[in-house]
Amino acid sequence: MQGTVDGFSYGLVTPLVAYLMACLGGALGLRCTTRSMLVAQSWRPGWLALGSAAIGSGIWTMHFVAMMGFTVQETPIRYDKSMTFASLAVAIVMVGIGVFIVGYKGARGTALFTGGTITGLGIASMHYLGMASMRLDGKLEYNTVTVGISVAIAMCAATAALWAAGQVRGFLWSVGASLVMGLAVSGMHYTGMAALDVHLHGTAAPTSGESPAALLAPMLIGPLAFLLLAGVVVMFDPLMVMGKPTVAPVEHKPGIPAHTHSAVQHSAHRLRFRPRRPVEHGRSRTPQNR
Repeated sequence: MQGTVDGFSYGLVTPLVAYLMACLGGALGLRCTTRSMLVAQSWRPGWLALGSAAIGSGIWTMHFVAMMGFTVQETPIRYDKSMTFASLAVAIVMVGIGVFIVGYKGARGTALFTGGTITGLGIASMHYLGMASMRLDGKLEYNTVTVGISVAIAMCAATAALWAAGQVRGFLWSVGASLVMGLAVSGMHYTGMAALDVHLHGTAAPTSGESPAALLAPMLIGPLAFLLLAGVVVMFDPLMVMGKPTVAPVEHKPGIPAHTHSAVQHSAHRLRFRPRRPVEHGRSRTPQNR
């Protein structure tokens, strides 16, 4: 028997809140990725790790907020807690791999394609692992073509977002990119949900696991607290808001102080363009008054 699936039990509330969570995580993650390209090598891993955690937490929160509106009328839904939080770890790790590739290799060519592909696969893996954590009196079946479309959407969205982060432009540029990324991630989620069919077993055996209401508290307290903390870091870092350094970096060479090197360059410039005195070949250098 096929179950009656409803993905919008609370109307547009859960899709809108889920979209905002995806946008928030994307905005913070992209700004951290941009910030990593403007600092010294020693600070870069920290910013990239913060950006990866922000994107992964935002996507994970988006998924399970959206799943609050998902019901099957003929059977209650429970969630396996360990697999649910394992999907969060998968999202952060795989997104982190893609972000680190772009952060160190640049948002272009092979690095962008590789990073976007891995990040997109991380988003899709999180979604379907989160779906696998559901416990109900039935079996989940997916349409292969629709699943492939959802994975392609995730990969394209991740590649476009990482490209936008690599442009190192202003704050509004990243806000626009995060809105597009949130729309694409939400589209990937609901495309994946459209591929789902639930075939009920028809037994009266109770299902094990946590109810959606029991998972709501840690979803809001944990990842949202982290996103709030990351948002504070972004707000109080003027370089992240501006998107580019206000002063051009000074080139330092080992063993030569910056001011000495500048003075040498200035002297060399003056010597290079000093006019030479003409040589008078026809006049004698012997004094005339002896």
